[in-house]
Amino acid sequence: MFRTITAALAAMTFGLAAQGAMADVLTVGAYSTNPPWEFKNENSEFEGFEVDLVKAIGQKLGMDVEFVDLGFQALFAATSSGRIDMAISTITITNERLQSQAFTQGYFDSDLALISKADGVESLAAMKGQPVGVLSSSVAEAWARANAEAQGFSEIRGYTEQQGLLLDVRAGRIAGAIGDLAGYQYAFAKMPDLAILDRIPTGDRFAIMLPKGSDKLGPVNDAVSELKRDGTLAALHEKWLGAVAEEGTSTVTVLDIPQAE
Repeated sequence: MFRTITAALAAMTFGLAAQGAMADVLTVGAYSTNPPWEFKNENSEFEGFEVDLVKAIGQKLGMDVEFVDLGFQALFAATSSGRIDMAISTITITNERLQSQAFTQGYFDSDLALISKADGVESLAAMKGQPVGVLSSSVAEAWARANAEAQGFSEIRGYTEQQGLLLDVRAGRIAGAIGDLAGYQYAFAKMPDLAILDRIPTGDRFAIMLPKGSDKLGPVNDAVSELKRDGTLAALHEKWLGAVAEEGTSTVTVLDIPQAE
């Protein structure tokens, strides 16, 4: 009888421990072809800026992190349905998304930037009367066309891919180009002859997306705050983007949880 009771208690204890272990896992959806934010290495393991970020969050919370490989659009359905605890992949906070999803505070300002040759034009003001390049149908093209008269661009040239755009900047066929700041920071680690001249603020920020009403939002957001205060996020910025996080940006500044309007 004693052995039977002992065995039953052991089984119950193991079952509770297993449930506790399951509860100590953060399931994170990620789009795997989005370097330097997230990508898979030769061992099919996730790496990248945001991958390191959620791993650091897991350490702060005492939780393991399990990644789920999903397409970008599938991330939204996965959080809405509760299939995953949260999602990463350079997801911008928008009021429309806040109606059906929850977001932590932002941790990266997804601004635009003007780039040129290191010995080329010196600023956005110097682009007056000069041709500027952009990726066609991008946020950068929309900004350039909306501000063409104010900035005095002589021409806006659209490119279907980044390589051709950068080659024309390097060759001096266009004075400069406008595009995603983070993308340029990542690319220029291997292209020292090009330089970022001006940051063009857009007000957009990347954040971690969670299901609406998630009880993990508060703890995860608090962990992001701690990672800003202890310098971890600034170190990740320098590691993956090859640039120091600027003072006053959301990478180093603790912010409130965004709310739907």
